[in-house]
Amino acid sequence: MGEVAATMKIMPEGVDTDLDDLKNKLEAVLPEGSSMFGSEVEPVAFGLKALKVVILVGDLEGGTESVEEAFAAVPGVESVQVTELGRPV
Repeated sequence: MGEVAATMKIMPEGVDTDLDDLKNKLEAVLPEGSSMFGSEVEPVAFGLKALKVVILVGDLEGGTESVEEAFAAVPGVESVQVTELGRPV
């Protein structure tokens, strides 16, 4: 089984959301077999910032669905979007 690197854009509920705290909460809910490879903050507009994370998941049927569902259930998360999918380098 190989691994897939998924870049996800996590939009917080508001401009006052602590992105470091949000990142820690996201790491805590990662499903078994997945791991966070990296993250960065991306300015969006009018003071709003998104959290971009790279998640390594097993190359299985369903791919990133379990991670997306876990992230969407975290308090403070407005939306989760997979922006890129590929093999880790």
